Amino acid sequence: MIKKIARSLRITASIRRNVKGTVERPRLTVFRSNSQIYAQVINDLEGKTLASASSLSIKDKMTKTEKSAQVGKMIAEAAKKAGVEAVVFDRNGYLYHGRVKSLADAAREAGLKF
Repeated sequence: MIKKIARSLRITASIRRNVKGTVERPRLTVFRSNSQIYAQVINDLEGKTLASASSLSIKDKMTKTEKSAQVGKMIAEAAKKAGVEAVVFDRNGYLYHGRVKSLADAAREAGLKF
């Protein structure tokens, strides 16, 4: 168990070494739990969250992948309200597959550039 956690932290750290959020292109980060998915747009230079969205607010009965697509649309709308057009994508150590890919594709379709 400890090896698994250490491996996850090492992967996340290696991604974060390369992915930095700036004022022009903040970082879109994803957190995925067993039942929910969360997304935040973060300016790392100031340490501020500019926009956030999660599947907690979705009450409709749908699959987790469909919920993550909804969250992708919601985060794109919230980012546009905050004046953000382009972001860098931080998959947070998760594979770019399934729910994470669904969220990213939906955010791109809603007009967010990354």
